[in-house]
Amino acid sequence: MNNVLVPLPVVLPLLAAGLRLALAQRLVRVQRGISVAVLAAVVVIAAVLVHQTDRYGPQTMHPGGWPAPIAVMLVVDRLAALILLVSGVITLCVLIYAIGQGASDNDESTPLAIFHPSFLVLLAGVADAFMAGDLFNLYVAFEMLLTASYVLITLGGTPARVRAGMTYVVVGILSSVILLIGVALCYAATGTLTLAQLAVRLADLPPDVRLVLQLTLLVAFGIKAAVFPLSAWLPDSYPTTPAPITAVFAGLLTKVGVYAIIRVQTLLFPGEALTELLLVAAACTMLVGILGAVSQTDIKRTLSFTLVSHIGYMVFGIALASRAGIAGAIFYVAHHITVQTTLFLVAGLVERRGGSTSMDRLGGLARVSPLVAVLFFIPAMNLSGIPPLSGFLGKLWLLRAGVQEGTWPAYALVGVALLTSLLTLYTMCHLWNRAFWGDRGKLPERGQIIEGRRGLSGTGIVATTAPGTMVGTAAALIVFATAFTVAAGPMAGYIDRAATELLDRRAYLTAVLP
Repeated sequence: MNNVLVPLPVVLPLLAAGLRLALAQRLVRVQRGISVAVLAAVVVIAAVLVHQTDRYGPQTMHPGGWPAPIAVMLVVDRLAALILLVSGVITLCVLIYAIGQGASDNDESTPLAIFHPSFLVLLAGVADAFMAGDLFNLYVAFEMLLTASYVLITLGGTPARVRAGMTYVVVGILSSVILLIGVALCYAATGTLTLAQLAVRLADLPPDVRLVLQLTLLVAFGIKAAVFPLSAWLPDSYPTTPAPITAVFAGLLTKVGVYAIIRVQTLLFPGEALTELLLVAAACTMLVGILGAVSQTDIKRTLSFTLVSHIGYMVFGIALASRAGIAGAIFYVAHHITVQTTLFLVAGLVERRGGSTSMDRLGGLARVSPLVAVLFFIPAMNLSGIPPLSGFLGKLWLLRAGVQEGTWPAYALVGVALLTSLLTLYTMCHLWNRAFWGDRGKLPERGQIIEGRRGLSGTGIVATTAPGTMVGTAAALIVFATAFTVAAGPMAGYIDRAATELLDRRAYLTAVLP
């Protein structure tokens, strides 16, 4: 069904970014209002698309009225609509958090002149990736969001951020080159890059050729998703950036890679080889990530390693290739986007009050800042899978899918997933005891300026209570994550229908190639 709403999540942020660059430093409050209004509109549009895809099937947009494959189409099915809605909510909260941080620190130049336009372009690229109906358009979407992320990750120009940015840029370029090679190979083998046509034509290729194409695309997307052994870049890249940027990177950007893997595995290569390889990668990602987290003494680095670890749960569901496995992976993607973003935002509040995220310098924060302690504790337990929170529901869904599979590799992955969950709980409890519950560390006095750490530009941080805007957005995300539990029944039904739609493929193919 052709729908005029489909391109708006891409077009509106790009228009807002251009308008903000044109206005420069003029009309500051108007510019803030424009950014917030655009992201709020994206959330509303995504919610409408969730309803429409569930009721009428995949929604499409034919540029210029041209049919596929002439037109580079945008396609929104149940999966894309759900992830677009979740990403819209968390990015809106992150933007409000960043505005509150910039206003509180009297650091207006960097957020307005650089952060906001780059942030909006990044979100346009993310939305384009979720809705891309063409493999080359998916590559363009990745380049759009990566180009914006290169600016954001080095924001402030501190030596640590430049070093981390260099690693991130090199890895980003490498993954983009591999993806471009995969795009070229697909076109050479089939004569098309439209995903729906690829789904039809790939079936006529020799198995060896399909295997090469599948492996090339999986390596490219595996780097972007931080799947082991392609994940070593992440823990060194994310911890140095400001809290709003780290939050959106950790919560969202790796999930774009996971989304691409889901799309490739279900639409282009259903039932193909490499499922055993994905099971091994899932197990190694879980174990290596969580063992790295156990050994850390910094909150941000600990969260970065747990991020890698929990990517393994999503790959586990994808590797099972069953309806229950795919549904569990979709639910876990939505859950993890929200929880991981919340944890990094609260880590920013911890750094603001304690002057550091090193557990060696913190302690007793629960007595000094009890609200921040509660805001960290709830998503930390959610990440650990404590019932009845959404982390428990997502893990239970995946474990049941693994048991239903009934093979020894699936049973082994169930054991690894349980062990990872227990180690995650141990890691979060260890972090809590050292940073929040232990003896008071070397916390700065209120009003003391910590040189080298401040706001988005990295020029220092004022150790005071956080503004209500920053605390409120973190609390709003906790409420949003809690809604996954409250609305678990309807959400499970929607996700189950989304998984069925992905594995059936007929609705997607009919929408693009009627």
